Amino acid sequence: MKEMDKIAIIIGAGPAGLTAAFELLEKTDIKPIIIEKSNYIGGISRTIDYNGNKIDIGGHRFFSKSTKIMDWWLNILPTENSDLSQGTMTYQNKNINIQLDDKNVDPEKEDKVMLIRKRKSRIYFLRKFFNYPISISKDTLINLGIMRVLFITISYISSKVKPIKSEKNLEDFFINRFGKKLYEIFFKSYTEKVWGIPCRDISADWGRQRIKGLSVTKAIKHFFKGLYKKENDIFQKKIETSLIEQFLYPKFGPGQMWEETAKIIKSKGGRILMENEVIGINSNDNNIIKVEIIDKHTKKKSYLKGDYFFSSMPVKHLVRSLNTDIPKEILNISEGLVYRDFITVGLLLNELKVKHNNERGNKLIKDNWIYIQEPDVLVGRLQIFNNWSPYMISDRNKVWIGLEYFCNKGDKIWNKSDMEMIRLAIFELDKIGIISKKDVIDSTVIKMEKTYPAYFGTYKYFNKLRKYLDTFENLFLVGRNGMHKYNNQDHSMLTAMEAVNNIINKITTKDNIWAVNTEQEYHEKN
Repeated sequence: MKEMDKIAIIIGAGPAGLTAAFELLEKTDIKPIIIEKSNYIGGISRTIDYNGNKIDIGGHRFFSKSTKIMDWWLNILPTENSDLSQGTMTYQNKNINIQLDDKNVDPEKEDKVMLIRKRKSRIYFLRKFFNYPISISKDTLINLGIMRVLFITISYISSKVKPIKSEKNLEDFFINRFGKKLYEIFFKSYTEKVWGIPCRDISADWGRQRIKGLSVTKAIKHFFKGLYKKENDIFQKKIETSLIEQFLYPKFGPGQMWEETAKIIKSKGGRILMENEVIGINSNDNNIIKVEIIDKHTKKKSYLKGDYFFSSMPVKHLVRSLNTDIPKEILNISEGLVYRDFITVGLLLNELKVKHNNERGNKLIKDNWIYIQEPDVLVGRLQIFNNWSPYMISDRNKVWIGLEYFCNKGDKIWNKSDMEMIRLAIFELDKIGIISKKDVIDSTVIKMEKTYPAYFGTYKYFNKLRKYLDTFENLFLVGRNGMHKYNNQDHSMLTAMEAVNNIINKITTKDNIWAVNTEQEYHEKN
């Protein structure tokens, strides 16, 4: 595609914005200019370094059912030489031989590498561990107790025999798929920690998007299948996302992927303006013509003209920035959109109190993250960074963990000082038996705004807002906050790819962009 002297203004240097810039440089002559208001690359998919120990905000598995996304990632960072791949990766029902000598690298010698990691996630409830998803096993029966198992079974059968006909909210969604008792035990507490409101006040759309095809029946089938066949395919296109057993992960965390991508963009002639914020967006009829930005250091304001505009900034802020007459109803919907914020407390430890027992003695447990279902603590999830990548920690004899707290900016948790948050985190993990206070060596606190676009507030009217914004022909909303849609990073990337393809093919509708992450195969046809 030849579009000489054309400019694309891209708001946000997260996965969506960086992918859009990369794709434009690879496939067109359009020159991208990325405007990023922070001083870091990658959005929430960044890596933070604290005293040589690296933190992944929220945990980012590099896995996608989209072949082009997997290939895209591996084009940036090749895989390690690992026994897990056995020299062969299988996807789309085809075996592909990997030449370990020239395509796989040794992470001990090279930094630009994707590790192949085993996935292990568990639920912590009743001060005990449960596999996620719940499987039929001796341990599960013992941990739950016979009466709970009986009630769960009866409740699940009841939900299949007499399902809720019209799923009005997330609670209805969960009950229809798992039964009321299983929902109350393993979904209700954690979900309400994440969102801060009852499941009955959240749209069922969240469940349809995030959980999709997972059900008790599929989990049982997966368990029995695993008794006689192990899935050794890191592309795992036939496995529900929540059942993934392997994934790719950059040596130094997710930020490494996006920092490398940013370097490539700059080397190809793209520009990235860091610590510049969009404060105004001007339009003419149905087209955006320029944006006004302010340099956060010099306070100098300037304008950037463009031919195409990509926005991954929160929709609420986008609408506020539009210098045009906006219908009152649209403004009200935009202002009513809700976001959930996030705090990570990093703790460096001598050891965890909970251990993995084997014939060689007690070792560090293998979990990537643990869902904390205990209702008597506020912490929602726990990451063990050693198990994401051993290169995330400066001293491999120590344990580096992240406690995740979900909150709203300005609420009681958000307003706690760093020391208050650290004391809370240590107290809660000690209380539920995961650590001992005496083993804490170091700590830090990271706050992240607008981590999760919420499926309540004025969300039920969002389609009206979407249709209004889609009338701007050269404006493309992409990414998680850009679309107010709970996308994973691969979905965010796909929205950017679809937008670029629309420009190339002169497609005016935005329907294909909004359709990303509504079907399980993510639009892969073959």
